[in-house]
Amino acid sequence: MYLEHFGLREPPFRITPHTDFFFDGANRGATLDALVYAITHDEGIVKVSGEVGSGKTMLCRVLMEHLPANVTLIYLANPSLSREDILYAIADELRLPIPETARLAQVLRSLQEHLIESHGEGRRVVVLIDEAHAMPAETLEEIRLLSNLETNRHKLLQLVLFGQPELNDILARPDMRQLKERITHNFGLEPLVRDDIANYIDFRMRAAGYHGPSVFSAAAVKLIEQASQGLTRRINILADKALLAAFSIGTHEIGAKEAQAAIRDCDFSTTAYGGRSTPKNLPTKPLIAGGILTLAVFAAVAWQASEMHPTIPAPAVLPAPIPTVPPATAQGSPTANPPAIAPKAAIKPPPAQTSTPLHRQQHSPHRNRS
Repeated sequence: MYLEHFGLREPPFRITPHTDFFFDGANRGATLDALVYAITHDEGIVKVSGEVGSGKTMLCRVLMEHLPANVTLIYLANPSLSREDILYAIADELRLPIPETARLAQVLRSLQEHLIESHGEGRRVVVLIDEAHAMPAETLEEIRLLSNLETNRHKLLQLVLFGQPELNDILARPDMRQLKERITHNFGLEPLVRDDIANYIDFRMRAAGYHGPSVFSAAAVKLIEQASQGLTRRINILADKALLAAFSIGTHEIGAKEAQAAIRDCDFSTTAYGGRSTPKNLPTKPLIAGGILTLAVFAAVAWQASEMHPTIPAPAVLPAPIPTVPPATAQGSPTANPPAIAPKAAIKPPPAQTSTPLHRQQHSPHRNRS
């Protein structure tokens, strides 16, 4: 809706992972390079952890694009797989002819034979497991057993776990110590700091086609940093709403006013892993259910439509006149003058309804509310 207003060819702050918008600052690029190295050099199980909305899935998608051509990728996004399901899922991704009645030992033997064959052809099989913190304990144990598939010198299956910080708590349990010992690389995605947030926002704006000076002021970035806690998903949501707020009032700069409107329109969780909380001095309470910024944008669009096609009031329709019936006279008696009847008050037509354009009804409250 605001694309033309800011000269954009596509939305810059979508929350779905789009690898063209991968930000390699804030140590993200270095983490990606280290992941590629660890995966391609037989470094055992790799773990990537980060808070909700920190960019784990985006990193996973970019990693899939940066691995060499001799790598066979398997991406498992369903964390509720059982011990048996994960074996069948990997076999299915590798297109192995496994009978439906095959026992678990048979599936594991077929998988091992295929991995040995792939290794002999110079190919590597890499399994990326998303949301690993939500996996059952027995499934994590099966992952440990899969890591035992190896030749005398090389691992046959490379495993990469992506999960929230709760995954670290699970691996710290005594019954998970064997799996934890097999994890050779641990990567953590930290929240962005203020300078990184400014660069992140500017990068995504330009990746979406924007040309010109930075749209977000320092005051706006400061407010977004405090409300988002440096999490990229929250930054995207707040930046998108701030652009909507600026579009609704016809400005091309995002200041503190637009950032505060975006924050008021969100309802983020006030706690995160480790007990961190959103600062209490921020206007985080939503104004009206349904999104006040969306209403403001529709008001702006309605105002533009009314300027192009002004409303013409319909002509008033006058009521039909009521016929007057003279009173009947008595038969055979001389005509007498009828008694005087008080005339009825004239019925005035209702005043013409002048329609008030939609923008005059909605636009003013939005200004006060901002």
